[in-house]
Amino acid sequence: MIARLLEDRTGQQIAASRAWRLETTLKPLLRDHGMTTLDDLVSGLVTARDAKLSDQVVDALLNQESSFFRDAAVIDLAGDAAQALHAERQRRLRIWSAGCSNGQEPLSLAILCEERGLGEDSVEIVATDVSHGAIARAKTARFSQFEIQRGLSIRRMMTWFEGGGEDWTARRELVRRIQFRQQNLVTDPAPAGGFDMILCRNVLLYLSPELRAATFENFAKALRPGGVLVLGASETVIGQTDRFAPSDRWRGLYTLAARRD
Repeated sequence: MIARLLEDRTGQQIAASRAWRLETTLKPLLRDHGMTTLDDLVSGLVTARDAKLSDQVVDALLNQESSFFRDAAVIDLAGDAAQALHAERQRRLRIWSAGCSNGQEPLSLAILCEERGLGEDSVEIVATDVSHGAIARAKTARFSQFEIQRGLSIRRMMTWFEGGGEDWTARRELVRRIQFRQQNLVTDPAPAGGFDMILCRNVLLYLSPELRAATFENFAKALRPGGVLVLGASETVIGQTDRFAPSDRWRGLYTLAARRD
C-alpha cells in the first residue's frame, strides 16, 4: 500500500529490489508518530484517513538527493547554452528547473547566470517539485554546513552565501531570481508560459515508461522552438520519446525533434 501511495500521488515507482528502502526511509516518521512497524503505519493510513500523514509518507519516500553543481559538466553546459541563447534572442530567457528538490539546482543556475554576466532582467528561473516540504525548504535558501560543501568551492561559498558554521543562506540576489512552486510532473500542467530551457535531471528514471513518455510530451509543449532540454548524466531521450532528439550544437543536451506529418 505504501509504495502504491507514492505511485498514485507522484507516478514514481519503488522497484521490488529496493523495497528494503521503505522501512529505512520511513523509520524517523514511524518514531515521530509513536509507531514501531510499517504495518502500524498502514493501519494508521487506512483507519485515520489522515491527509497530513499521507503527505508526510510521500514526502519521506521521495528521493531528494541533490547537491550544488551536481554533475558539474552537465550544469556548466546548461550555463553555456543559456548564455548563447540569450545572446542570440536578445530577450529575457525562461528556465524551468523541474524536480528541484531543496533548491540546489536552481541556485546553481542562478550562480552561473551571475558569473556569466546574465543579470536579473536576462534570465527568469521557475523551480518546481512535487514535495511541499522540499519547496518550503527551498524558499528559505538555507543549508547546513554539509550541504553547502557538496559541490561548492570555498570561493563560491564565500561569494554567494552568508553565515557560517551550521547555517548558510544564499544571498538575496540569487534567491530573487527564482520562483519556487509546488507542481506534480505527472498530474499538473507545466508552469504557464514557454521556456527556453527545461532541466529535469534524475527524476524521469523513477517513472513508468508510459508516464515518462507523457512527461516528455508535456515538456515538448512547454519548450520554445530552439530551446533545450537538460536531463541527468545517465538519462537519454533515445528509445523513450520521438518528441526530442540529441542536440547537434550541445552534446548531451536535447532539442525538439522535427515533426513528421
